[in-house]
Amino acid sequence: MTEKEGDCSRALIVPRAEHTISRRQIDENTLKVLYRLRRSGYLACLVGGGVRDLLLGRVPKDFDVATDATPEQIKALFRNCFLVGRRFRLAHIRFAGNYVVEVATFRRQPRPEELPGDSDEHFFFTENVFGSPREDAFRRDFTINGLFYNIDDFSIIDYVGGIQDLKDRRLRVIGDPLVRFTEDPVRMLRALEFSARLGFRLDDSIREAIYLRAPLIAEAAAARIREELMELFRHRVAAPVLRDAQSLGLLPYLLGGFEGEAETFDLLEQVDGRCSEGFPVEEPLTLAALFLARFRRGLHTQAVESVGEALRLANQLLVPHCGYFRISSAVRHQARELLVGFFRLSRGRGRRGEKRFLQHPFAASALELFRLWSEASGLERELVAAWQEVITSRGTAPEKPPRPPRRRSRRPRGRKSPPGKN
Repeated sequence: MTEKEGDCSRALIVPRAEHTISRRQIDENTLKVLYRLRRSGYLACLVGGGVRDLLLGRVPKDFDVATDATPEQIKALFRNCFLVGRRFRLAHIRFAGNYVVEVATFRRQPRPEELPGDSDEHFFFTENVFGSPREDAFRRDFTINGLFYNIDDFSIIDYVGGIQDLKDRRLRVIGDPLVRFTEDPVRMLRALEFSARLGFRLDDSIREAIYLRAPLIAEAAAARIREELMELFRHRVAAPVLRDAQSLGLLPYLLGGFEGEAETFDLLEQVDGRCSEGFPVEEPLTLAALFLARFRRGLHTQAVESVGEALRLANQLLVPHCGYFRISSAVRHQARELLVGFFRLSRGRGRRGEKRFLQHPFAASALELFRLWSEASGLERELVAAWQEVITSRGTAPEKPPRPPRRRSRRPRGRKSPPGKN
């Protein structure tokens, strides 16, 4: 490394001959960005999860680049570059096929005397103070995400002990977990997610910090929590993560008083398995699965016998949750139909309105929820098979096209009403 990168002398440098990352594993567009930055005299590194996954022999979801070039300098180098974000200024370099390489400038924590006088601007200022690679590494969340792949000599740069933690399959926070979770409470959920996804052991300090800082996650932006929850399902780890969140006291704050139970976690395992088989993640199904145990309990305690009563119960459960997380009425409606459909299916064949229900567009999806619950609980498997046979034979579309709604007759323009009809 050059003198410009002298702070790397305090890092563990793993030369190319001693690690497994090859340029053949890196997307060609990302390589183009790295090489152009380097040829222009800037530092250029692959950073974060991409380096971690390559070292673990996994296929990265995407690749991120970090450099000492400022966003404006990056934009001057790439005609296909667009600067985005105010909170965290980034360069997006777009290639054919809507492929985007995200490039960030190395950042550091600002010194107290550098902070603006207006406290409302602190947040935006602290995210855009540029620094060195070492300073940037210590701003990251976990040691295994703080590794750099240097395109100059193809070495791995480790300032934070991430290489050893990868070998030990151990998840550690960079810095004091109590402080880092206070800075960003969502890191608590991400810690549980990485542990489940990678099969890593959580450091004891992380578990203790989550227990102590759990209430803070209720202050995180609802939209961000919603997206993180969907990521759990996309990565097929919702069941173990939410089970851990329950054991550490995080779940009630994460989901607004939600208390998980064994039936819920068993069902979520089935949903995770469904995602592993290649089925898309559908938010209505995940919502219905989260609330099914409480819905079933309400059916019993309120002695629900009619579809209308089941519908009201489903709304009582879903409306507060969807309102808090700003989930659209369309998604809430679909989740409600799945719960009500579960109620219809659980009552068995031959009930009033069965034919109309079988023609409902959500009948097959409700059966899928019913099947997943049956697999999780070991109950009603014969009933599932009976419903599967009839729904498969009938399909979900109506046997006859629906009758078009009546149109109110309109008087031709310029024509007066008949006498006595005014």
